[in-house]
Amino acid sequence: MRRALLNDIFVSIADRGRALLGLPDDADPVDLAGSLCAKLVSERGEASGTALAREIVARYERMDEAGRLRFLAILATRYAPDPDAIRAAAEAYGRTSDFADYMALSRAVEPPRQELLRRINMAPGGTAAIVKMREHLLQALPTHPHLEPVEADLRHLLGSWFNRGFLQIECIDWHTPAAILEKLIAYEAVHAIRGWDDLRRRLARDRRCFAFFHPALPDEPLIFVEVALVRGMSAAITPLIESPSALIDEPAADTAIFYSISNCQPGLRGISFGNFLIKQVVSDLSREFPKLMTFATLSPIPGFRAWVERRFGEGAPDMLAASDREKLREATGRPASKGLVKALLADSSWIRHPALNAALQGPLMRLCAEYLIDVRGKEGPADSVARFHLGNGARIERLNWLADVSAKGLHQSYGLMVNYLYDPADIEANHEAFVREGRVAVSPAAARLRTKPTKLRGRALRLIGRETLVA
Repeated sequence: MRRALLNDIFVSIADRGRALLGLPDDADPVDLAGSLCAKLVSERGEASGTALAREIVARYERMDEAGRLRFLAILATRYAPDPDAIRAAAEAYGRTSDFADYMALSRAVEPPRQELLRRINMAPGGTAAIVKMREHLLQALPTHPHLEPVEADLRHLLGSWFNRGFLQIECIDWHTPAAILEKLIAYEAVHAIRGWDDLRRRLARDRRCFAFFHPALPDEPLIFVEVALVRGMSAAITPLIESPSALIDEPAADTAIFYSISNCQPGLRGISFGNFLIKQVVSDLSREFPKLMTFATLSPIPGFRAWVERRFGEGAPDMLAASDREKLREATGRPASKGLVKALLADSSWIRHPALNAALQGPLMRLCAEYLIDVRGKEGPADSVARFHLGNGARIERLNWLADVSAKGLHQSYGLMVNYLYDPADIEANHEAFVREGRVAVSPAAARLRTKPTKLRGRALRLIGRETLVA
């Protein structure tokens, strides 16, 4: 009610201000938006400023892809900081170290487009428009690197506007407004929700769904997590998302499984609040269900298959142990080799043959452990999901064989999934070790699976917890 009233006030102010603008209706939307931006940065009147901001948003929403690129180029060139002003201000501060000169330097360094974007944000729907603008920019950036300064400013501003202090956590259930439930169906990015009956199952009494919202986007979830309340750590996804027989009475549950985490707004990519959501959910569930002892994920490994295929292409050394060779020979009647493994994995028919399953399980489990624990990219662990959970303080607890035999699961990881364990007693220590030293928290059982049980690139392991069984 209060949000609706505030929005009505802004719309009313903008309507009164629009009458002062005298805007042509037939102008090129990019040219007109560019001239409106110039007026907005110099405007001091509240009504006129809000009206200008709304008109810029309206014109931007009418632009096609080429028009948006032209508009973003205007932001990049016309609203960049002045190098001469920065140089002069820096020299002045270097001579005096005076606070006034420091403030002058700060004003010179800040790009004028940041103030422009702050003023555009005054418009009704301005925040949503800026988030959408960044989505378009991220799509264009690989082929238009000259827009990188605009991306830096958008990321800086949105990081401030969407910090944890402004976010509101809500528990989603079957009584949540249908408009939001429809968005859960649309935004689910890990395990597709196949209509309303499927959604009802995921919101049953042994399930929980939590989402973050922002006051400026009250009907748009930013990120949501789906949780199953079960007994014991889950080793397969099908019982969680497809089997009504998995229903368990809440008091009997001792484990919370986070089986799907979906970011909903592409324009907020790289602005992290998922870690806050998980920690908040762990805290809330602990209060609601004091008997819950374990908090873990059942997570996909989206980059694993592509990495294995690259290893084959790069002529990586053979990964077969003597026992693997014997099982492969017995299952296929052919001499075991890396080439044979590559040929078998080229399609998914092997999952229907128990002997082939048994023969391929050893090498694939070892390769997967190596991939999750040792393989690094520029931003840390090569796997994006591993990077997220390890950075949040979880540990690699258990690899699960043929845990997701859907087409997507086989395409991503040959059906393997991983449990990341969130132990409240170790979360902060794991996080600090990972961020400061690059150390990966991993259970002893998972660590022993690796093809190469040695450090890679000087990265140490953090072995935590009691022995665990590997499914």
